[in-house]
Amino acid sequence: MTTDRTEPQQAAAAPIVFDAPFTDRSAWAVGRTSAYPGSGRNPGDNKLDQIGPGYGPTPDGVFRARRASTALWHTDLVSTEYASGGFELLPGDVLSATCTVQDEQGAWPSLWTWGRDSAGGRPQPGHGEIDAFEYHGGNPHILELSNHVREAGHYADGAVTPGRPFALEVSLGADSVVWRVDGTVLFSDGRGVGPSWRAWLVVSMSVSAGGYGHAAPRPGVRELQWRCTDLQVRRPRG
Repeated sequence: MTTDRTEPQQAAAAPIVFDAPFTDRSAWAVGRTSAYPGSGRNPGDNKLDQIGPGYGPTPDGVFRARRASTALWHTDLVSTEYASGGFELLPGDVLSATCTVQDEQGAWPSLWTWGRDSAGGRPQPGHGEIDAFEYHGGNPHILELSNHVREAGHYADGAVTPGRPFALEVSLGADSVVWRVDGTVLFSDGRGVGPSWRAWLVVSMSVSAGGYGHAAPRPGVRELQWRCTDLQVRRPRG
C-alpha cells in the first residue's frame, strides 16, 4: 500500500475518450448489466437490488434505491455494456469522478467495471472487475478498493467524509492499479489488469441484504442515495 501526497501523472494531459452524461442513451444503458443474471437481481452477492430500465439516476447524477412493495429495492444502475456506444476501458486508462456518499445504513454505492468474455466464451479473470470504489454506510469513512482481475484490495480508512464531495481517480495500469482521492494515493496494488484487459463501466446504488457484516436498511427508511458527477476517462497516448 502507498499513502502519500502525489499528483496524478500524465492523466491531466491525456485526451478524454469518455465523458458522456448519464442522460446519453447512446453511452449508457439503464438497468442492464450481465453482472446481474436473470431477472435483474443478484442475491448471491448479498444484494436486495432489483434493477430495470425504469431505474436510472437523475440528470445531475443522483443514484437512488427506493424500497419496493416486497423485500426488494428498486436500485439505480447504468452501464456502458448494452449501450450502442459500447465504451470499454483499456489498460492504461485513467478513470475519474466526483462522488458524494452518505452514511445511511444499508447503502452500497459503487463505481466499477465488468468485462466481456474472452474468445471461446470464457470469462476474463475476475470477470474484468475493478472496483474503483465500494462504500457501505455502516463504515462511514472507509472506501473499499478492489482488483478482482489479479486479486488485490485495500480498505482505505479515513478516505472520505459522508456528505463531502471527493475527487476519485483510478489509474488502470497493466502492471499496477493506483487509487487516489483528492490527489492522495490511497493504494497502489502492484498487480494491474494485464495487457489484454477490457471492461465496461458500471455506476450503481445497491442495498445490503445483511450479510458480510453489512446491515440492511433500517425499518421505515424508504430511499437511499449518493451522487456521481464529472465522470471521465482519459487515455494516455502511446
